[in-house]
Amino acid sequence: MIPRLQPKVSISLPPAGFFERLIEAGFTGDIETGAASRTVFSTDNSIYQVEPAGILFPRGVEDLQVVAAMLSEPAFREICIAPRGGGTGTNGQSLTSGVVVDCSRHMTSILEIDPVRRVARVQAGVVKDHLNRALKPYGLFFAPELSTSNRATIGGMISTDACGQGSCLYGKTSNHVLGLRIVLTDGSDFWSRPLDAEAFSEIAAHKGRVGEIHRTVDRIAREKHERIAEIFPKLNRYMTGYDLAHIRRGDGRFDLNAVLCGSEGTLAMIAEAEVNLLPIPAHAALINIRYGDFNTALEDARSLVALNVASVETVDEKVLGLAKGDIVWTGIARFFPDDAGSATNGINIAEVLADDEEELERKLADVTTALDTGANARHAGYTIARGHADVEAIWSMRKRAVGLLGNVDGPVRPVAFVEDTAVPPENLAAYIREFRALLDGAGLSYGMFGHVDAGVLHVRPALDLTRDDHVRLVRDISDAVVALTRKYGGVLWGEHGKGVRSEYVPEFFGDLYPSLQEIKRAFDPDNRLNPGKIATPTVEVLTKIDDLPLRGDIDYIIGNEIRSAFDNAAYCNGNGACFDFDETSPMCPSYKATHDRRFSPKGRAALMREWLRLLAEKGIDPRQEATLLRRSMPLAGLARRAFNSLNPANRDDFSHEVRAAMDTCLACKACAGQCPVKVSVPAFRSKFLELYYGRYLRPLKDPLVAAIETTLPLVRRIRPAYNLVVGTRAGRTMMRVAGLTSLPHLPRTSLAKEAARLGVPLATAEVIGALSPQERQRSVVFVADAFTAYFDPDVALAAIGLARKIGLTPFLVASHVNGKALHVHGYLGRFEASAKRTARYLERLDETGVALVGLDPSMTLAFRSEYKGISKANVLLPQEWLTTHLDRLAASPSAAAGKSFRLMAHCTERTNAPASVAQWQKIFEGLGIDLQAVQTGCCGMAGTFGHEARNRPISERLYAMSWKPELDAAGKADILMATGYSCRSQVMEIDNKRIPHPFQVIDRMILHKRHI
Repeated sequence: MIPRLQPKVSISLPPAGFFERLIEAGFTGDIETGAASRTVFSTDNSIYQVEPAGILFPRGVEDLQVVAAMLSEPAFREICIAPRGGGTGTNGQSLTSGVVVDCSRHMTSILEIDPVRRVARVQAGVVKDHLNRALKPYGLFFAPELSTSNRATIGGMISTDACGQGSCLYGKTSNHVLGLRIVLTDGSDFWSRPLDAEAFSEIAAHKGRVGEIHRTVDRIAREKHERIAEIFPKLNRYMTGYDLAHIRRGDGRFDLNAVLCGSEGTLAMIAEAEVNLLPIPAHAALINIRYGDFNTALEDARSLVALNVASVETVDEKVLGLAKGDIVWTGIARFFPDDAGSATNGINIAEVLADDEEELERKLADVTTALDTGANARHAGYTIARGHADVEAIWSMRKRAVGLLGNVDGPVRPVAFVEDTAVPPENLAAYIREFRALLDGAGLSYGMFGHVDAGVLHVRPALDLTRDDHVRLVRDISDAVVALTRKYGGVLWGEHGKGVRSEYVPEFFGDLYPSLQEIKRAFDPDNRLNPGKIATPTVEVLTKIDDLPLRGDIDYIIGNEIRSAFDNAAYCNGNGACFDFDETSPMCPSYKATHDRRFSPKGRAALMREWLRLLAEKGIDPRQEATLLRRSMPLAGLARRAFNSLNPANRDDFSHEVRAAMDTCLACKACAGQCPVKVSVPAFRSKFLELYYGRYLRPLKDPLVAAIETTLPLVRRIRPAYNLVVGTRAGRTMMRVAGLTSLPHLPRTSLAKEAARLGVPLATAEVIGALSPQERQRSVVFVADAFTAYFDPDVALAAIGLARKIGLTPFLVASHVNGKALHVHGYLGRFEASAKRTARYLERLDETGVALVGLDPSMTLAFRSEYKGISKANVLLPQEWLTTHLDRLAASPSAAAGKSFRLMAHCTERTNAPASVAQWQKIFEGLGIDLQAVQTGCCGMAGTFGHEARNRPISERLYAMSWKPELDAAGKADILMATGYSCRSQVMEIDNKRIPHPFQVIDRMILHKRHI
C-alpha cells in the first residue's frame, strides 16, 4: 500500500449561538449537534465524507422561514445550509460542512389528494412509495420510478429531478411537478407554478427577489434561446437543474419549476409540492430475455424499444450473479433458468403494459414473435412474468442492483462517481464498448446495468480508496468518461444529478455558464445554499471531485484488517435500503419507530466506523483488547470499570453515543438478510458491547438476561414464586428497577415431565447410534430452545404429537445453552465457550444422520449465523423438515372447513431464510389449505429486546404499526399463527391473546398415526 501522508479528515464546529438563536426565533423542529448525528450525516451514497456543523429537522414551512431569517442576520452571514432528502445521493449533493436541513423526519404529510384533477399536494419529506400507497385506492400513482422509491423523498426527487426505469414512458420528476412551495434565503415564501402572460407580467413587476428571479430567468431564456437549443442535449435524460430549455412550456406558459427541479438545493428550500398523477396500468407483464453476451443484450434492447414496449432494462452477468445470492432471488429464480451448455451473461427485462388482458396478450405476442424470428433471435431464451406479485418481485431485484454491486469481499469495492452517464440510445452499444475498454485497460472490475431504452448506463468501478493509486483513478476515469460522453453526444450526469461533479459544468455549458451564474445570483446572491454545486453567483470556484475528503481517508486510518474484522460495518456504501418507510417490511424496526437515522443500520455502521477510527488514532487494536478481556476472570477489572463509569472525564467519550445507538437495535438480523451489502448490525454490535463493557459497568439487567438459559431450570422449580413476581404490581416494579418488564408467566405444563410421561427419550449420540439405519430415518430430534421449552412447552408437545401421527419417532435434545442472549449482549467469551459445548453435542447427533429440528426460528437460525465457524451441525427449521414429509400428511376433511389460515412469520426468518414462508404454504397446500402470508413488520419483542424496560416504548410502537391491526381485524374464522416465540409472547402481553405455532394447528388437524 502506498502510504497516505496526510489523511484528509473534515472537522466542523457549530457556529456560535446559531442554534440557540433559532430556538429564540421560534424554530419548533429538532436540532442535533452531537458527534453521533454529525457523523451519520457526514456521508451519503457517494465516495465523500464531510461532517456538518449540525442538522435541522423542520416541522413545516414556518421553520424553514425561521432558518432563512437567521441566515440574514449579520452574526451568521458565514453560515451555509444544504437541504437533504433521503440521503442516498451518489455525488455528495447534500454533504456540507455547514448546516443540513432535513425534512424527512417531520415534514411527511400528504396534504391533499384530488382524484378528479389527478393532483396531490405533499410536504417535501413524503416518501414516494408512501404517496403511492395512499394513491392506490384511487387507482392513481406518482409515476417517476427509481430504485430508492421506498426511502426517496419527494423533495429529494425534485432536487435531483429523479427518474429511473420507465422514463421513456413517464419522463422525469420535473414532468410531473405542477407547483412548488419554496422558501428563499431572504425568507420569501411563494408557490412557483406555470404562468400565462398576464400572471407572469404581474409577478415580474414585483420589486423583491421573487420578481427579480422571474425577470432574470425570462431574459436569459429569450436572449440565449439559440445557444440553449445548441448546447442542451436532445435526450430523454435532458439536463438536470437550471433547465433553460424547458422554461417555456408547449402552451407558451413560463415555468420556473424547470429551473428549480434538479437544482440540488442551490436555489431554494422546497417545502411543499403539487404533483400530477396518472392511472395505474391495469395489466403488466415482463419478458425476461437471457443472452450469452452482454453486448448482444445491449444491441437487442434497441429492437425491443422499436416494438413499443413500455421500458427496457439491461443487467450484466456480474449483477445477475450477485442477485442470485440475494434475499429476492428465491421468488424470481424460475424466471431466469440456467441454459444448458451456456452461461447467462446479460438479460433484458422488457415491460409490457395494457388496459385489459386481451390487449396485454396481443402486445406480448407481438414481442415474442419478433424475438423468435429473424435477426432478433439472438437470445438464449426468455420467460414471461404476469401478475403484480411476480412483476414487482423482478423489479425489486433490478432496484437492488446498485446496492448488490457492493456485496463483495475485500477492500476493493464498487464505488459511485461515473455511474449514471447518458448518451443517445442509438450510440449506447458503441459507447459501452469504449467504456468497458477504458475500465479494462485500468485493470478494474465492475458491474453494469441500465435503462437502455433511455441510453443510461449504471457502472461502478471497483476501487480501494485507501490506496493513493486508486484515488488518482477517480480523476483519471472521470475525465476520460466526460470526454467519452461528449464524443457520443451525451452527458456525465444522466440520472443522479451533479453534486461534486459540478466542476464539469462550466466546460459543458461554455458561454452559457455565466447565465447559470446569473440565475444562482438572483436566487441566492450570497451563496448560502449548498455552495460549490452547479453554479456560483460570482467568481467562486465550483467544488472539484478531488477537493472533498473521501471516506477512504477514514478507512485508511482504520486499516483493512480492522475493517474486515467488524462484519461489513466499514463497508456500508450508503445505499439506504434500511430507511424503508413501510411498516410491513422487516427492515429496520428501530429506524421505523424513531425516524432517527442514527438508529438505522447505515447510522450504526457509520458510528462504528468512526469509533474504530478513534481507536486506531490512539493505537488501540480492538481485536487484541477483546482477546485480553476473554482471558480475564469475570470480576477482573470491576473497580476499573466502576471508576471509568463515574469519572466525569469520560462523559464525552464517543463510545457512549455509539452505545446509545446500539441500545435501540432489536438484533432481529433483518439488516443481515435485506441489506444489499449484508451489513449485520447484531454481529458488530456484540463486538462493540463486549469492548464497551470491558471499560464501563453494565446495567443490572444484562447479567440477568445473559444467565436466563442457565437459570430457567432453577426458576422452574420455584414457579409459583416467579409467577408472583412477574404477575403483581409490586413484583413488576421490582423487576423494572432491575431494567426488565413484561416478563412471561411460567405455565403449569412441564415439558420434561410430559415428555417422560409420553415416553419421549432424550437424544444422545449413544441412544441414536444404537438405532438401525431404518429407525434413524424414521426418527426426529426436536431441538427445543430454553424459551420454548419453559415458557411455551405446548409447541414442543405439538411437535412430538405431530411426529408420531406421521409415523416418526420423536426425541428431545437434552438441556443445552443456545447462547443467543449471551451473543446479543456482548458476552462473547462466554458465548463461545457455551456454543462449543452445544456444538459438540449437536454435531455428534448430526453425525448419526437423524434430522435435527429447531422450534423457534430465531434460536434455530443462530446455529447458522452466530455458530458459524463453531458448529457444522445442520439444525432444520420446522418447515424445512416438514416439507420432506409431505407424503405423510393428511388432514381431516372437516378440519379447515369455513376457516381462514394466516401466517405471521418471524422477521429473522423472513429475511434470513427467505424460502420459509413459501415452505409453510407448501405444507398447508398439502393439507388442502390455502395459507395466506400476512405482511407484517417486527412485532417489537425480538428476543429479549421487548423485555427490557428502556425499550418498551419502542417495542409497543412497533407492535402497533403492523401486528395490532392484524390481530384487531381477525374474525372468529381466522386462524392466525406465529412462528416466533417472542412474537407470540408479545401478542399475549399486549392483547392477551394466544396465537398458536403452525405445529399446533397442524397437529390438531392431522389424521391419526399413519403407518408408512
